[in-house]
Amino acid sequence: RQQPREQWQTGQASGFIISQDGYVLTNNHVVDGADEIKIIMNNGQEYNKVQVIGTDGQADVALLKIEDVDNLPAVELGDSDALEIGEWVIAIGNPFGLTETLTVGVVSALGRKIGGQDVYQDFIQTDAAINPGNSGGPLLNLEGKVIGINSAIITGDRGYMGIGLAIPINMAKAIKEQLITTGKVQRGYAGITMQDITADMSEFFKLDNPNGAIVTS
Repeated sequence: RQQPREQWQTGQASGFIISQDGYVLTNNHVVDGADEIKIIMNNGQEYNKVQVIGTDGQADVALLKIEDVDNLPAVELGDSDALEIGEWVIAIGNPFGLTETLTVGVVSALGRKIGGQDVYQDFIQTDAAINPGNSGGPLLNLEGKVIGINSAIITGDRGYMGIGLAIPINMAKAIKEQLITTGKVQRGYAGITMQDITADMSEFFKLDNPNGAIVTS
């Protein structure tokens, strides 16, 4: 039986304007390696002068800037830390080239991680339909505020199977500020590797309960 696999979406994709002077958030994998970036608005207006301010491959966030513009319509950023499982959300994007597509679902889970130790992930999981082309688009709450960046799906056939993943907007905000200030993202870390304590470990170490973690290196 075919096993579900992570499917990243590249090529024609989505993004959203966060300031009237043209800053745009999207996914790193949307623009990574691109020779040319063109932004097309929902009214057909095209912008060819687009600068990549900075990217963060570990969190899959990219910040772009449309040059020589002002008074653009911009979305309002919300607070992803306030999300609750079961809350209704709205995904907007460009799936399969179908522009201005809106899908609705709920927050299925919070704090999902699907990568290795060298990535920074805290995904919002939703059952709002997310397909190739939705990458980089906004995930909104019912107040119309952006609470996530649609980033990936888990699928067995490249299509929607009810498991969509979005980067929390609070993480993206912090990344955006660093990219504007320095053009790159820096993080602190502890030089240790940990794993959860299992029941067998708890018995071996004669622990009162199996809670916590063990430093393995």
